[in-house]
Amino acid sequence: MASSMPPEAILEGVGDAGAAKPTGSEQSVLEKHVAFFDRNHAGIVYPWETFEGFRAIGAGYLLSMTGAFLIHFALSSKTRPGKYPSPFFPIEVKNIHLAKHGSDSGVYDSDGRFVSLKFEEIFRKFARTHGNALTSGELMAMLKANREPQDYKGWIGSWTEWMTLYNLCKDNDGLLRKEIVKGVYDGSLFERMERDRKPHRK
Repeated sequence: MASSMPPEAILEGVGDAGAAKPTGSEQSVLEKHVAFFDRNHAGIVYPWETFEGFRAIGAGYLLSMTGAFLIHFALSSKTRPGKYPSPFFPIEVKNIHLAKHGSDSGVYDSDGRFVSLKFEEIFRKFARTHGNALTSGELMAMLKANREPQDYKGWIGSWTEWMTLYNLCKDNDGLLRKEIVKGVYDGSLFERMERDRKPHRK
């Protein structure tokens, strides 16, 4: 499941606003994060688009298929309030803030906006070995600290998201670097990973 690119290549250009696809100035950071998987820019993400997005950033077939199924099964109805369930499990990008789960880091607020203080808090509290990176143990400590009582769905959601990120983007020393995490939150990391992988796919 590991990315085929070295971490240094992934990091280059992460966070560069010019690297992102045109998504509209009115979009929240959370919407921009999800918009990467909206492959045809229609404002709605379908499971096959999420699968394609996972593959574009270097995830294997099994992870891409499993991730697409779980994400859409869990989030589709939450982003479509008042609508009948769809057998295609679409996710509406503009309503993604309605699908926020508990036991998370709090870096996205209830409207999907980026909370800088919460982001910095992750590394201030848990990055003990390296100030700007998390080890696997530190990552697990963070997930445990964020758990809300009996919020089992939130526990699973957070664990799945962070472990997927860790497995795809850890460096050769097993560290998940701060710049990588920031790039995930604003969506710029996905764009960079896809661009850097295109020459290798041929």
